[in-house]
Amino acid sequence: MIHTYATVLRQPGALAFSAAGVAARLPMSMVGLGIVLMVERLYDSYALAGQVSAANVIAHALCAPQLARLVDRRGQARIMRPAVTLAATSLTALVVTAATGGPVPLLFVFATLAGATVGSIGALVRARWSFVLTDPRQVHTAYSLESALDELVFIIGPVVVTLLATGVAPAAGLVLPIVAMLVGGHLFLALRATEPPPTVRDPGVRHGHVLRSGGMVVVVAVFVAVGAIFGATDVATVAFAEAEGSPGAAGAVLAVFAAGSMLAGLGYGARHWASPLWLRFATSVAALAVGVSLFFVVTSLPALAAVMFVTGFAIAPSIITGNGLVQQLVEPGRLTEGLTWVSTSLGVGVALGASSAGALIDVQGPRGGFLVVVAGAGLAVVATLVALPTLRTPARTTPVARPA
Repeated sequence: MIHTYATVLRQPGALAFSAAGVAARLPMSMVGLGIVLMVERLYDSYALAGQVSAANVIAHALCAPQLARLVDRRGQARIMRPAVTLAATSLTALVVTAATGGPVPLLFVFATLAGATVGSIGALVRARWSFVLTDPRQVHTAYSLESALDELVFIIGPVVVTLLATGVAPAAGLVLPIVAMLVGGHLFLALRATEPPPTVRDPGVRHGHVLRSGGMVVVVAVFVAVGAIFGATDVATVAFAEAEGSPGAAGAVLAVFAAGSMLAGLGYGARHWASPLWLRFATSVAALAVGVSLFFVVTSLPALAAVMFVTGFAIAPSIITGNGLVQQLVEPGRLTEGLTWVSTSLGVGVALGASSAGALIDVQGPRGGFLVVVAGAGLAVVATLVALPTLRTPARTTPVARPA
């Protein structure tokens, strides 16, 4: 296994941009939970906390694909340097507003600005791997590595943000992601040798939207449902831990969820699979849905952590195979945009799940949040089953772009 990953990391510049990418996307595991913890404690409302977090995520979902389209045309550094700076500034303004008891509308304004400009670092990293590697098997390994690193971020992030928000100050949980966004993001963007070149499009050819592909619509729909699972799980776990008298344990429980996924991602990427990609995608999504449905019946934090750890083994394969399907479905010159749609569809689902769970928790307690998790699981399975005929015959759109 180690040799498999060492081979791709020995590519010139690969270790540097992959490591910088880990720091740059640390905020993705901290900002949403940090907003929930901060707003709930300072404004005493899970519903408001979920809504502000949802505003951040929805803004990201709407704007990140547009940023990605500009990145494909203009280059990563040129577009994302000012965008990352603006995102960090907006998040700082959100923290100051909440910490000083500012008006609620300003919370939504700054949360929205931060989400709209942060982009998708994970898509930028994966686009670099597709640029520096030519062997599809190595690309599979690299994507699996990045999914495992994503989960490492989700192991570290929730624990740190929860400890800071509950042990230092409610707004303290967002300070580290702001620093990581600025330092990690600009360090990653400074590595120009591995940056994919902008693409030049033939003005005589009509270019359709990436979502004109039926397969892409299918992948997006499934990941919205999967995202709802994740968003509702975050909020419900926080509420469940507080109800059990251990609010600081929420981050650790969510980290266990991510740990199972990280181990699965590393094992999955070390093997070259013969089964069809669509079948692996459908199987992993179904396994994830079955596992999270058990959250509703647990009665203690240790039991919840145990079920989360086992269920986590289905997360990474779902994300890896979803990104693999995108590679088959979009033009090479629009890969960043296509990969960003995966992360933003997850983001839309996270926002819907978090806001719905927050509203039900205020009325029914933690069980209301887990009801949303179960509903998201059912939607994920239904969307996957409906999508199978389309996913079985993916066809890449004819390329109409070339490196500049």
